[in-house]
Amino acid sequence: MPSEWVARDDQTLVLQGEWTLANYNDIKSSLSHHKSQSRTETGNNADETVSLKAITRLDTAGAILVIDLIGIEKAQTVAEWAGELPKEQQALLLRIAVDMNAPLDVETPSYSRISQALASVGQQMVGLWSQQRQLLAFIGLVIATLFQLILRPRHWRVTATVAHVQQSGLNAVPIVALLTFMVGAVVAFLGATVLQDFGATVYTIDLVAFSFLREFGVLLAAILLAGRTASAFTAQIGAMKSNEEIDALQAQGLDPIELLVLPRVMAMLISLPMLAFVGMLSGLAGGAMVASLSLDISLAQFMNTLQKDVSVMHFLVGLSKAPVFAFVIAVIGCLEGFKVSGSAQSVGAHTTSSVVQSIFMVILIDALAALFFMEMGW
Repeated sequence: MPSEWVARDDQTLVLQGEWTLANYNDIKSSLSHHKSQSRTETGNNADETVSLKAITRLDTAGAILVIDLIGIEKAQTVAEWAGELPKEQQALLLRIAVDMNAPLDVETPSYSRISQALASVGQQMVGLWSQQRQLLAFIGLVIATLFQLILRPRHWRVTATVAHVQQSGLNAVPIVALLTFMVGAVVAFLGATVLQDFGATVYTIDLVAFSFLREFGVLLAAILLAGRTASAFTAQIGAMKSNEEIDALQAQGLDPIELLVLPRVMAMLISLPMLAFVGMLSGLAGGAMVASLSLDISLAQFMNTLQKDVSVMHFLVGLSKAPVFAFVIAVIGCLEGFKVSGSAQSVGAHTTSSVVQSIFMVILIDALAALFFMEMGW
């Protein structure tokens, strides 16, 4: 009795019905039954022809069964012996037959080391460009949200801002003061060693003052916060992203930028200028200690020289860079937190990325600012 999908007409095997994935198992069983029946009756089914004109529907799964039945070579010439089949089904059979006839062992092209190196550099540049575009877009989103929040004082997160000021600013005072004090002492030692050959050790005071008021005070504080606070921001927001807490905030109609990012940005804008001021004072204190112990320069002479030779402009130039550094560090730390995909490995990777990016951007901006202030004569 002929099945629903396969029928026999003399030496012709007629394929009929819907040859689709839904009927795959039944069609395969029917083909096996007809093949075994053909061997029993004729001993060989090589002379048997196949007709496809009764097929009403055909998809990829059905086409594979047809090709298994008729062979790849015959399927590649389907237009010659099955012209009554719709063009779409002919194209499907031809496409699958070509793919099934493709060699499995494809030789991977070999590239020279120079090509691989250039390709790696290109990939890194594309990734860096994409990263910078995301950063600029996020900065724009943060600034737009900040301007909207200024007009709505009730939405200010004062408690969260104060808490982040304590974590990122107040708790960082000891490490910033200690580091800048030691660096100030080292700079004074180096200056004294070099200037002693010229009999100008007194200018060690100017060297320490200029370096810490303009550069080292704010730069060291920013680098410490980039490693200490940016990583903390990324880990905190990344953990919330992993636990789907940010999705819960959005489901409740709350803005994550307003709730999570702006308090951290405002805290950094408050904390870093104060830490930079502490760093400047500590660096000068380290230089004063070395001058007193190694150069026989008293504290009064140190302060008089500082007041006479160093203008307040150098202090303002150094302090003016602190808000820019603070904003960049906070934004990068928060952005990397939002990039976390959900795993602990992703949290670690983006935390590392936030520290590296923050330090890089701080040093880059500081270099550009130094060139700008030099051209302006400040």
